This record gives sequence, structure tokens and C-alpha cells, in this order.
Amino acid sequence: MGLASVSRAFCVCLLLFSTAKLQAQIKVASFSTVLSEIAQKVGGKNVVVTSVIKPGQDPHEYQLTPGDLSAATASDLVLLSGKGMEATYLRNLRDALPKQVQVLAVGDQLPSLTKGAEQGKDAENEATQDPHWWNSISETERATAVVRDALARLDGQHAADYQAGATAYLSALKELESWVKRKVAELPRDRRILVTSHDAFQYFAKDYGFQIDSIEGLTTDQEPSVSHVTAIIAEIKKQGVKAIFLENTLNPKVSVEITRESGAKIGGSLYADGLGPGDGETYEGMFRHNVTTIVDALK
Repeated sequence: MGLASVSRAFCVCLLLFSTAKLQAQIKVASFSTVLSEIAQKVGGKNVVVTSVIKPGQDPHEYQLTPGDLSAATASDLVLLSGKGMEATYLRNLRDALPKQVQVLAVGDQLPSLTKGAEQGKDAENEATQDPHWWNSISETERATAVVRDALARLDGQHAADYQAGATAYLSALKELESWVKRKVAELPRDRRILVTSHDAFQYFAKDYGFQIDSIEGLTTDQEPSVSHVTAIIAEIKKQGVKAIFLENTLNPKVSVEITRESGAKIGGSLYADGLGPGDGETYEGMFRHNVTTIVDALK
């Protein structure tokens, strides 16, 4: 065999090897901006992550599109927030996916907080799981372990890589948690009253000792009643709450009206439902922005 033939054969082998290596990457379709980051940090070069829901997009209002469905059906692993977040389209998604695609509702593997049935509704309504687990760093640590284990099951050959990726990300989360505790400690406990656009911060409140008063319910399509808004205004006045907070994906109209009636100011905008543009492009940036905004406005 001549030198040219050997060279061509080598190039072909190299191409085949490179193609096989590329095809070996785990394809992940994520319906959560936070899980997209976790999957990328844990998976590294061994995964290709498609973020179906984009930063700044309201996951409560998301509707499944043909393009997003195509991305999901072409994946090896579909990551969901769980705890009912995808209830409006989950059945259609599952029905469309090939059997070999694994679906992991990460939040369903985590401890839950629940919200009782609202007054005025059918008394038989069951308590609803709060799906906003990412507003707790400890829950996000658990989610990281769930994703790590799922990737290792799919791709045991790179299990050590996934362990290393998870360890590095968990270390960063530990540092973030230490900073959050120091920052929250600046705020006296009697001022830890958090009035937000919708009920997305129960996990945050549990971790850091806040009282939550939300204008809307667990989802952004639950319009507040007049009596509920009146009660919030009365509570703000009674407790002397200095500020209420908007959310980056919601219309601020009702919140602005409440400030007029209660005397509280707008304390800033929070990232409630995941990552977003600006400071919230990463999980650490999102959390630091939220904590800084809350503490500085309520001090």
C-alpha cells in the first residue's frame, strides 16, 4: 500500500473515530432552565443539552411546540422540573416520545412542600405540591445528585466524569449557600416578610426564615381575588413591610396598585421561575440577585 493510500485510510479511520465519539454524547432535552445548567455542568463534554425552555420564559405559560417535541424525541434523556410544573402538556409529551427516551421528573425525587386548597374552591381539592424547588440551594444540590445518577446509568463508561462534574458543581453551591446565609443575616428576622407577585418562594422562605405573602397562587395564571388583594394590603400595613417584589416574567400591574394602597415601595424584580437574562443567566447569578434585592430592599 502506497503512502497516499495509507494516509487516506488513516484519515478515514480518524473521521470514523471522531463521528463515533460525537455520536456517543448523551443528548439531553431540558424543560427547566436550572436543570439545563445542572446537566451541562455535570455532563461536560459527554453531553449535548438542548434547553427547550429558555431563560426568561415563564414555564407556567409554556406550550409544547412541534420543534420542541422534535428535540425531545431525538434525545436520550428528557429532564422535567416535576411536581406538576409540566401538567398541561406532560401526557402529550410522554405519548409522543419513543420508548427508548428516558424521562426524568427531577423534582419528583425531592422532598415536597405543599399548599392547601384555596378558600372558595371545592373543599375536596387536594393540597398542591409547590414546584419551585430551585429556590432552595439544598434542593438544587439534591437535584444535581439525581441528574448525576441518571447520566451515569445511561453512560456508565463516563460515570467518573459525571461524579467529578457533580462534585465541582456541588462545591460551588456550598460556597453560594455560605454567602446567602451571611447576606440574609443582615436582615432582622422581624423584617423577613416577602411579598411577591406569585407564590414561588416557599422553599426559599423555609430555608431562611421568611414569611411569604404572594399576590397570585403557585402558578402565574391564578388571578388574585379582590378580597385576597385587600388582605395583602392590610397585612403590609400591619407588619410595616417596606417593599414588595415584582418578577421578571409577570405583568406588574396588580403589584403597582398594591404599592399605591399600602405605602410599600417596589423593592425590585426577582427571578422566580428559573434563569433569566442579565444577572440571572446562571443559577449563582440568579440566587445572588434575588437575595441581594430582597435583603437590601427590606433592611
